[in-house]
Amino acid sequence: MTLMEAVSDRLKRLKKEKKFTSYKIQKEGGVPRSTVGKLVSMKFNTVQLDTIYQIASTMGLTIREFFDDPVFDEVTD
Repeated sequence: MTLMEAVSDRLKRLKKEKKFTSYKIQKEGGVPRSTVGKLVSMKFNTVQLDTIYQIASTMGLTIREFFDDPVFDEVTD
């Protein structure tokens, strides 16, 4: 699994678990819906850490909590 696949998977699950839409992340955290959508659908090859930080903090998570998930143990590149 690539890092982007892991980020996408984690973000999808968090959105569902915390009942956040891309629109809600945009309104509450300032991250454009298109950016969130592209992260979820893996349209980016990379993502900036500050973007992950903004999304995580909008959902009430620390950056550590975002990355503290078994999916990141599967990253091979």
